Amino acid sequence: MKESAYYVKLVEWSQEDQCFVGQCPGIIGPCCHGDDEEQVYHELCLIVDEWIAIMKKDAKPLPPMTSGINLSRLILERIGDTDHAARL
Repeated sequence: MKESAYYVKLVEWSQEDQCFVGQCPGIIGPCCHGDDEEQVYHELCLIVDEWIAIMKKDAKPLPPMTSGINLSRLILERIGDTDHAARL
């Protein structure tokens, strides 16, 4: 299994950009976009694999895994939005 499997990958529609946008919390923020959701996901997976390879080559520790955890809590911890947390 690839190490990238330990990280949640998100592809969601952006009203503002009028396209799908992909990101991987903990690894990379919004980094790819397009009209085809599956193509954006495929591109995102390649980008995440590349980032993990770069981190390992540079002897940098990988961030904590994000799969299997409460993702909304992770996002709120990163942005520190306590007002948003109250709305969940």
